[in-house]
Amino acid sequence: MTHPWFRGEETPRTLAHRGFVPPDSEHVVENSVAALAAGRAAGTVYLESDCHLTADGDVVLFHDDDLRRVTGDARLVADVRTRELVEIMSTRGGLALLRDVLDAFPDARFNLDVKADAAAEAVGEAVAREAHRVLLTSFSDDRRQAALAAAAARGGTPATSAGSRTLGRVVAALAARLPRLAARHLTGLDALQVPERHRGLRIVSPRLIDAAHRAGVEVHVWTVNDVETMTRLIGMGVDGIVTDRADLARAVVSDRGV
Repeated sequence: MTHPWFRGEETPRTLAHRGFVPPDSEHVVENSVAALAAGRAAGTVYLESDCHLTADGDVVLFHDDDLRRVTGDARLVADVRTRELVEIMSTRGGLALLRDVLDAFPDARFNLDVKADAAAEAVGEAVAREAHRVLLTSFSDDRRQAALAAAAARGGTPATSAGSRTLGRVVAALAARLPRLAARHLTGLDALQVPERHRGLRIVSPRLIDAAHRAGVEVHVWTVNDVETMTRLIGMGVDGIVTDRADLARAVVSDRGV
């Protein structure tokens, strides 16, 4: 049965990577409330973001372990109190606390990457009540499973995408021409969210797409920001484009009449 996260929306899906920061915007950074709002304004229902915990144990949408790249502050997110982080982000589009954005964007569907082990349980608990519109993922399958278990303990079943270990097993099985083994590794997944290539190795291929589709699993490719690559991947049959340029992706989908 298809998870509600996927229902009623066209494919290929556009996933606004860390929200959307329009090229001409000022004082707006990735993963901020303003970036999430811009993603919705660009026409995408799907907002992709990342989760960390503050020193107060609040789940915030932030990609890096520290604040350096986004704010110039070298401290770890985990070492900063929520109130101070709210102040720091007030001139950068607004701090996105997970509990708040789930309420602020009731029609959005969230794709959340759990970035820290300490955040897994809190993320799962926070999204349980909105599990029908949340997909949980992580590079760490253990972290992903911990978040899913925490959601399940509160009655929620989010959609999920494979972590690195599971993806590696799927790719290896397909390379060895063992489709049944690949299908076994795809069990329990809703999506494969992958780069087109990793360290020179092609990940996205017709074989991977076909195997995923036979298992009822979608393929979403990250992070794709140019029209030519978007068009080529959509032509291959991928189901979603994760992009910093939600505006361009929406235009590509519209132009293709899909």
